Amino acid sequence: MAKSGPAESGLAAARVGELKKELRRLVRAIAEEDDGRIDTFEGAARALAALKDFRFRGSGNSNGALASQRKAESEIEAVVVPEHFLCPISAELMRDPVVVASGQTYDRAFIEEWLSSGNRTCPQTQRVLSDTTLTPNHLVRSMISQWCIEHGVTLPPLDQGQEEGLITGKERNALRRIFHKMSSSSSVPEQKQAVRELRLLTKRNRSFRALVGENPDTIPQLLSVLSAPGLRCDPEVQEDTVTTILNLSIHDSNKKIVGDNPQAIPLLIDALETGTMETRSNAAAALFSLSALDCNKLKIGESGAMKPLVDLLEQGSPSAKKDAGSAIFNLCMVHENRARAVRGGAVGVVLKAIGHHSLVDESLAILALLSSDQDAVEEIARAGGVPRLLGIVRDSPCARNKENAAVVLFSICMHDRTKLREVGEEEEKHGSISRLAQNGTSRARRKAAGIIDKWKRASRSTHYSC
Repeated sequence: MAKSGPAESGLAAARVGELKKELRRLVRAIAEEDDGRIDTFEGAARALAALKDFRFRGSGNSNGALASQRKAESEIEAVVVPEHFLCPISAELMRDPVVVASGQTYDRAFIEEWLSSGNRTCPQTQRVLSDTTLTPNHLVRSMISQWCIEHGVTLPPLDQGQEEGLITGKERNALRRIFHKMSSSSSVPEQKQAVRELRLLTKRNRSFRALVGENPDTIPQLLSVLSAPGLRCDPEVQEDTVTTILNLSIHDSNKKIVGDNPQAIPLLIDALETGTMETRSNAAAALFSLSALDCNKLKIGESGAMKPLVDLLEQGSPSAKKDAGSAIFNLCMVHENRARAVRGGAVGVVLKAIGHHSLVDESLAILALLSSDQDAVEEIARAGGVPRLLGIVRDSPCARNKENAAVVLFSICMHDRTKLREVGEEEEKHGSISRLAQNGTSRARRKAAGIIDKWKRASRSTHYSC
């Protein structure tokens, strides 16, 4: 199979740039100008699919790069590396050795991360560096290259692995130690300690989140701890496991890995229903993070997450309610989940929250999404939602909240002509809809103008019939 040359790579990069520019334009159009045009949504979907194709298939390098990196790591582990070839920070063979002002040599990526974190001392000598200049150590690099040739070791190119967050040998050893503790041969206290360590490491360390995702057995091994005798009903282990999944899901490459595991999403839903408030909040946050992928949105909705999320939105602590609201909103971006949210009682809960001036932003955003579902619109109208929405249009200082309220009111007026009377009374008394049609966001202006037009048509029809 022919390798792609620099010209082909350049063309691919240019095409990716064009696709990103087009996608930004279309998303902006959906948000502000063309929300009602199906061709805009379809164009955005095509651009996103093309970008995905470039990222995961067109470039063709993702899996190959990871495989070559792992091959190189196994080769290095098979021989004894001279100590002066190892970076003092990562304890791994240096790929790009550089000298700092103290005269010590480090791998460039790791010393740059050290300095960018605000450190101004040499990690080895602890002396303050007179400057932060990094000078390539060509001699050491040449010696490392020669040693690699002599011992059959292949180093991956310098740019490989950078997205994975500078994974060190110390971190790999720490992960092996933790999983050894998790094994069934360990005692219950050791297993609990291992899960807690993994939770803390995946919280603090970005590269550790990437490292865990590299190992396909990580998630099953983590979840198997909950089924171990003596740990099944342990609330601390449940919280640590759920929070570790949350931490892992923050890393983009892990979202699909976690979502594809048949135990992960059911475990999070069970935690939503049975866990402590902290555990329930973290489970909701994990579902929100995983729902960044459309395929996960569908899996989460189909697995029955909506009802426990709605319950948490109604009954949870302030932070738990916010996590639940964010998860519900993200899940309802997929049309199939909107009916599930309505059946789960979302309409009544968010209207109640608006009435209590709690999570108003999130609640209105959820209602705006649900307003494309006729059952939701009918329930909003029956539950006295129109006066609350008119109050938002009239009194809210937030332009986005006014916009979302107008979106819902427009849907109600389209489905239920009897509600036009309430809207008309508000307009005649306060002129709130007219002001929004003049001064709101572009989408709010369109919806407000549509409401006024519908009301005027209904008024003329009533006048003529008299």
